[in-house]
Amino acid sequence: MSLAGRQLSSLNVLIAEIAEQNAFYSAKLDQADGKNGFESLENFSTRMPFTTKKELAEDHANNPPYGSNLSYPVSQYTRLHQTSGTSGRPLPWLDTPEGWQWVLDNWKAIWQECGAKAGECAAFPFSFGPFLGFWVAFEAGVQIGLRCVPLGGQSSLERLKMIERYQPKWLCCTPTYALHLITVAEREGIDLSSTSVECLIVGGEPGGSVPEVRQRIESGLGNARLFDHHGMTEVGPVTYSDKEDGNLLRILHDAYFCEIIDPETGQAVAEGEVGELVLTALGRAGSPLLRYRTGDLVKAKSLPGEDPLAFALEGGILGRADDMLIVRGVNLYPSAVDAVVRSIDGIGEYQVQIETKESMTEVSLTIECVSGDNSKRISQDLQKRLREVFSLRIPVTMVETGTLPQFEMKAKRWKILK
Repeated sequence: MSLAGRQLSSLNVLIAEIAEQNAFYSAKLDQADGKNGFESLENFSTRMPFTTKKELAEDHANNPPYGSNLSYPVSQYTRLHQTSGTSGRPLPWLDTPEGWQWVLDNWKAIWQECGAKAGECAAFPFSFGPFLGFWVAFEAGVQIGLRCVPLGGQSSLERLKMIERYQPKWLCCTPTYALHLITVAEREGIDLSSTSVECLIVGGEPGGSVPEVRQRIESGLGNARLFDHHGMTEVGPVTYSDKEDGNLLRILHDAYFCEIIDPETGQAVAEGEVGELVLTALGRAGSPLLRYRTGDLVKAKSLPGEDPLAFALEGGILGRADDMLIVRGVNLYPSAVDAVVRSIDGIGEYQVQIETKESMTEVSLTIECVSGDNSKRISQDLQKRLREVFSLRIPVTMVETGTLPQFEMKAKRWKILK
């Protein structure tokens, strides 16, 4: 069966399960005349309305605490996670055992596509919290036979010592935290050139598909191989790095029907154009999402010899639709700024300040330098590089190491000044 046929079949099985008993989607499916399923994916995209985070937030507010997007009685749900809250108040998300296993199966596929094998060791330097992220990576790793080492509740130095002690092959964290571990190791005189870590899977924020960031992390960890990944609490794990081309994110197309739209018009964009990723999760019936506007900006790239629907994402997640900034006619994406910063050796943490002066948007950067002797040159080099790339004068200010916030999970480096 073709990919389109498999996706349509999974979609209609899902709709049959939720059409009458999920209050949130029952009304939407009525509106789309879709309670009996759809004849084609094109038909689904034409008739089914989008689902937005704003809608979900309003539904949770009106139907506390879990909202009405539940297909079964609350007593049947055994897992609770919540969104990271980067776009507002965190939303709780429930899973039944069957829905949670579907999420785990997707992460198991990511582990296997990246080359992980039973008997290998994986370390997770993060504190377990309510967001889904590494819970699912950890449990999926256990299910494929990895020896999983939790490194929560410790300082970065203590985590580095545990990595030295238990010799994991795999490391799972955000790109920001991988860079932070490298900085801490340098400061403490720990040599990571011969670390046991051979592979990393990073996620939680853009960066893993940015060549400059990827190169900095890989070289800092003794030429370990970095795999990018992205997902969301409300949809689950979605992508993983292509083995041959680290600039491409592969999509788990049998688990998700994906569309890329113009954020303004809602219409599909042509291949190669930047648009917003829209996802339909095809197997998480307990808390389903149909045509969910993720807010993630991406660019599709077809793959030679593969089904046209099996496109990859070129450059990974480029940013978020609500994060893109226009400064004097120039579009600034967080991933593009990150690439420039990471192209300059010696920079640790940084922050982007956004301020409106006399109706004009102004941007500046504050950086920490890990190479004190060359800090002035580093600051000048960065300012010059920013001007070359963006044709904008972006002032750079240097502060002492430890001044700026450090991030274990998603970095929040863009700060709006009032």
